[in-house]
Formats: sequence, structure tokens, C-alpha cells
Amino acid sequence: MNENINFENYFASPIYIADLPEFVKPLNKACDPLIKEAKKRNEPILKEREKLLKKKIGDFAVSHHSTTLINLPEFKTFHNYIDRRAVEIFDHMGYDLTDYTIKWSESWVQEFGKNGGGHHEGHIHYNTHLSGFYFLKCSDRTSYPVFHDPRVGKLMSQLPLKNKQEITLGSDQINYKIQPGILILFPSYLEHHFVVDPGIDPFRFIHINLTVVKNYIV
Repeated sequence: MNENINFENYFASPIYIADLPEFVKPLNKACDPLIKEAKKRNEPILKEREKLLKKKIGDFAVSHHSTTLINLPEFKTFHNYIDRRAVEIFDHMGYDLTDYTIKWSESWVQEFGKNGGGHHEGHIHYNTHLSGFYFLKCSDRTSYPVFHDPRVGKLMSQLPLKNKQEITLGSDQINYKIQPGILILFPSYLEHHFVVDPGIDPFRFIHINLTVVKNYIV
């Protein structure tokens, strides 16, 4: 870049990453019966699908979702950890939450079908402020998250990139290599998707969504 031009970077979207292997074993143990229940709930749907298709395809392209993890004692320590990190993150981003409270809006565990095909299309988590994933079962042969540039104005005039494998100011997507124990937290406005899982290794992760609400005096 020409030495007479100053470079300044604004309107960045932060993504926070931590390696927390200490939660993997206890949370997997707590999640096992919940995933088992989720698979049982999906059995009638899978049977009906095979009946319509006249072919046995098992849980191909199916995601097994648990019921809420909020208020379950097995997840209290983990949720308390997220609470502390959320306070730090909002402070780091420059927000004044003096008159606000951070609330859990959603927390659940999900496991992609063992026959592969599990994925998430691009989406955001509306009516929330901080989202995240904690990976319990994954490898370099499973699905992984991809984050999209949230700036609509930029995407409307996106130019071709010199090297799509290199992260630059022109990049419109970014993905991370994940392993069990990785926690990713990010602003909920960041669109993201999960690539199609090949069904080679198990893929299980916890979803996190928190909302900041105004404190009203009654």
C-alpha cells in the first residue's frame, strides 16, 4: 500500500474462541441420555420418511436436538462460565450494560445423524445478542461452522478475491478448525452455517444464545 495512505480498520465483527477441554467429559456424559431421547423422538419421523421413500436411509441428513439445557443442574457450571465470559465480551465490545441484564434464551445439545448429511443452512439467531457453540464430538472429518460477512452493503458489490484461501479485508466467509473442547462465542447478528457432515465421525455440540434485556423499574 502507498506510504502516503493511512490504514484504519472499523466496523469489525469479533469472534471469541477458547479451548476448554475440562468440560468435554462431564458434558458428554450429561448429554448422552438427552441425545438418546432426541433420537427416540425422531424414530417415528424417520420411519415415515422411509415409508414414503420406500428405502432405508436411517438418519441421513437428520439432526437430533435435545430439549432445553437451561436450569439442568448438570450444566450449571458450564452455563455459569458462559455468563462470566458474556459480561467480559460485552464490556470488551464497548457496551454499557449498567441498566441491562444478560438472560439465557436458548441452550441445547445437537448431534448430526450418524449416516451423514447433517448440516445447517445460513442463518442468524434473531432476538438474541450473543451466540455460540461448544464442541463435544468432532474431528477434521466432521462438519464445522462457517461465518459470513454481515455487511450487506459490501456483499452487494463484492469483487472477486485473489486467493479465497487467504483471510483478507475482502473475505466474505471464514471458518475454523475445531476439536472437542473448543468454545466459540460471537455476536448473534453474524450469519453462519455448518457444512454437510460426511458421517465418518460423531458430531455433537451445544448451542448457546443469550439476550440482553432492559431493567425496568415497576
